[in-house]
Amino acid sequence: MRDPVTYAEIDLSAIGHNVRELRRIAAPGAKLMAVVKANAYGHGCLETARVALSNGAEALGVARIEEGQRLREAGIGVPILVFGYPSVSGVEQLVHFDLTATIFSMETARLLSHTAVSLGGRIRAHIKIDTGMGRLGLLPDCLGPGRCEDGEVAALISEVSAICQMKGLHIEGIYTHFACSDAPDLTHATDQFRLFMRILDCLSDRGIRFPLRHAANSAALLAQPETHLDMVRPGIALYGLSPSPGCCPAGVTLRPAMSLKSRIVHLKEVPEAFTVSYGCTFQTDKRTRIATVPVGYADGFNRLLSNRGQMLVRGVRAPITGRVCMDLTMIEVGHIPEAAVGDEVVVFGRQGPETISIDELALTQETITYEIVTSVSERVPRVFLHG
Repeated sequence: MRDPVTYAEIDLSAIGHNVRELRRIAAPGAKLMAVVKANAYGHGCLETARVALSNGAEALGVARIEEGQRLREAGIGVPILVFGYPSVSGVEQLVHFDLTATIFSMETARLLSHTAVSLGGRIRAHIKIDTGMGRLGLLPDCLGPGRCEDGEVAALISEVSAICQMKGLHIEGIYTHFACSDAPDLTHATDQFRLFMRILDCLSDRGIRFPLRHAANSAALLAQPETHLDMVRPGIALYGLSPSPGCCPAGVTLRPAMSLKSRIVHLKEVPEAFTVSYGCTFQTDKRTRIATVPVGYADGFNRLLSNRGQMLVRGVRAPITGRVCMDLTMIEVGHIPEAAVGDEVVVFGRQGPETISIDELALTQETITYEIVTSVSERVPRVFLHG
């Protein structure tokens, strides 16, 4: 591949460091599942998976069967849990590629059991319990105001018991997912965890136990050690990003792995009152220089950054002028007299003494860091640094 002009630089040594840090703070005996869904949050699923596994991860998590298939075809043999919905046509792939399914309803369980039996095989599965996320999972009767009584989980216990007895299924684990574990107030997450543990106790009283009980996502791994159980499932933290401001405890150091870089491809001097880009929303207030950078919203650089964001040139911040276009963005570099065509431009990341962080971009766009990194489109090549 020719040297790309616009590219995402992925520091694999940073991912390795983050895995080791998360491994270090996980409860003794807890396995670590590296969540590599959505192309490893935009960082490259195969490369991230290999680095994570070589630094202490023991399993992988994906959202869709196709993501797990790609990992298997690349020769990765560790357990891979598919969090999402297994379509009728995709269930056979679970068997063929030895992927672990998520059972979140009786209908899902019956589909998996029927297909496994018809193929003469067996499907590994984890049961998901909805303790208050409201997304996927078997739902106890008591969710809502007030506390659960044991009788109100009786129907759920019966469903789980029935699933565990279905032919063709090998139930290896049970899990839940927090809705607010990254919030300053952890009351909701604590209530979810208490309910999950009550359900596990009721199942244990019926003689139903699971090798893997898990609940902790990145935020809970960092802030709620009591939730670590038998396995933790970090996602965003693997990539050096905190789930929310202040979520990362003292003594834990995460290193962002992704930088987005480009170059100045055109540079021109313009007069005062010169307008830039679609809609003429920016007008110069003096004679200056405008640089054109080949990165735009088709690359995942959000149009909300029009006239608001900045980029780095020669270690100095250069403001975005006018609207971000599909393929190009203009920046003002009149205050950077050395700026020249071909100069590196850092869209986010570090350049010299200055940094534009992913957290800063998320704050400017009023979104979350997850969206920034996963939005970097497939047409942007990933360049991997191995440290």
